[in-house]
Amino acid sequence: MTATRPRHALHSHFPVVDDVLQVGGIALTRLAQRVGRTPFFAYDRGLLTQRVRELRTQLPQAVALHYSIKANPMPALVQHMAGLVDGLDVASGGELKVALDAGMAPQHISFAGPAKGEAELTQAIAAGVCLNVESERELAAAARIGEALGIAPRVALRVNPDFELKSSGMRMGGGAKPFGIDAEEVPRVLREAAALGLDFLGFHIFAGSQSLRADAIIEAQARSIELGIRLAEAAPVAPRQLNIGGGFGIPYFPGEQRLDVAPIAAALEQALPRLVAALPQARLALELGRYLVGECGVYVARVLDRKVSRGEVFLVIDGGMHHHLAASGNLGQVIRKNYPVAVGNRMGGGDGSPASVTGPLCTPLDVLADRMDLGHAQVGDLIVVFQSGAYGPSASPAAFLGHPAALEVLV
Repeated sequence: MTATRPRHALHSHFPVVDDVLQVGGIALTRLAQRVGRTPFFAYDRGLLTQRVRELRTQLPQAVALHYSIKANPMPALVQHMAGLVDGLDVASGGELKVALDAGMAPQHISFAGPAKGEAELTQAIAAGVCLNVESERELAAAARIGEALGIAPRVALRVNPDFELKSSGMRMGGGAKPFGIDAEEVPRVLREAAALGLDFLGFHIFAGSQSLRADAIIEAQARSIELGIRLAEAAPVAPRQLNIGGGFGIPYFPGEQRLDVAPIAAALEQALPRLVAALPQARLALELGRYLVGECGVYVARVLDRKVSRGEVFLVIDGGMHHHLAASGNLGQVIRKNYPVAVGNRMGGGDGSPASVTGPLCTPLDVLADRMDLGHAQVGDLIVVFQSGAYGPSASPAAFLGHPAALEVLV
């Protein structure tokens, strides 16, 4: 048996044995037999544990680490993550059920989202989780529901900051946003909230996500901490928590460099004395999703047909954008770029001849690889899309054209 590593730097953490990719210590061909059919997503629990452990060794011990379930809400994966992190962050009643079922204590679960209805607010208050309140309407509703239930709702204010995370893939704060309460309005809202019978916990400040620039993240975190300290002056009680979101990105495309966490951790270490002096009861928390799980998963589909059209090779697979919208480029890419893709049972590569990977849907958008070095693939081979542990099935139009849903396994 000969063990090697994939040639592409973006998936070098998955080993290769005898030309076959290994996931969770299992040969991909054997894993496909075990799963029973393709397409499927496979998440490597060893890599999940390793990612959290590596991050823990770098971050200051005083900083809490939360997993944002929206990145990947698969119940088995969430249960695994619940044993590794300090808290879970959810964005719907459905995700809240997953978090509670995973065994995370309610006091370590927070619930954000700009459109919480009466049922979701009731669910969260009854469960005893922290509500990241996003509007004055939500605040008043929480108080009313809490009074009816005889429970003091545990709340934090989600703040729309007056800055954004620079160079981020998705800006969640700064300017006009549907998320949270504008920072300049927070003191007034806090004064009004003081008489509502709420258990005020602190603030949730989320400036953006998917950044590969340490300097941009450091700046956003510093400004978030200062904003939290400033807003605390109007709080009815001393804040006990300050969630400054995440923003940590992962590389998807050639030329992108991995995020260097070391300077971020060093900057947080330097910022902690200031936070402790100003807000001695507040626990600082990072809320990460994609960074924790994105690189730990693969999407696997089988080649059903190999076609040549006017000189170009097309590998037609049994999966596609209905399972993995992000890899097709239709989840926010302006100019489509290829995720790292390989032939999982022929990892040694071929002669460099190009081929495109297309799915079963009757739309030209159903492309998972555009003219990549995959021309050596044959019918029956397994196509693997890396960087697929986050925003896969739950962020894709699974019902489009009625094809079966992809399976998910944790190995």
